Amino acid sequence: MSVNPESVKELLSSENFGDRVRGVNQLRQLEPAIAFELVQPLVTDSNTRVRYGAVSQMDTLGHQNLETALTILRDRLFNDEEPDVQAAAADALGALKLKEAFEDLQNLYHSTPEWLVKFSIIAALGELGDPRSFELLEDAIASDNELVQTAAIGSLGELGDARAIPLIVPYATHSDWQIRYRVVQALKRLGGSQAQSTLETLTKDSVEQVAKEAKASLA
Repeated sequence: MSVNPESVKELLSSENFGDRVRGVNQLRQLEPAIAFELVQPLVTDSNTRVRYGAVSQMDTLGHQNLETALTILRDRLFNDEEPDVQAAAADALGALKLKEAFEDLQNLYHSTPEWLVKFSIIAALGELGDPRSFELLEDAIASDNELVQTAAIGSLGELGDARAIPLIVPYATHSDWQIRYRVVQALKRLGGSQAQSTLETLTKDSVEQVAKEAKASLA
């Protein structure tokens, strides 16, 4: 059966949450303007999976109306009871580069106990590209959660602030090779003599993926 606005609306209005999940997934096959209108009521659906699916699509559909997207995502960031949905809202705010939400992300990072939400906020800050993020990323790179640390290294690289180099360099000897790999990517973006020296050392890393990426970054 072909997917069209009418068939998707029927699924989205079903009392069966499985139908609504299918409907959310099928929004990707509709014109973005139509999908954006249909997705909005679903961000407050009673079912977590439906809300998560709807909020996750805001990263692309939100371009239809950034002001409306900002309002929706701010609401889910603070008012949704599920960390997965809050994390998806943070992801979308970053993808849409909604710098107006920086203080919201900052405040939630400091107030939430959920590592997943913290991780998504820190990852989003790299995409957001707001210079105000530096201090928060400086805090996050010292987190006791390695996934948050990894996200902070990546976002500091994306931010492009040279002050990040001395914060990142110590992680070039971290026991987790995936963190070292992210260090290579970040230092490649940041440049400078200290970054280059560290990258040269990492070309001899014991893990092939890290060494290969370091060599490529210097090529």
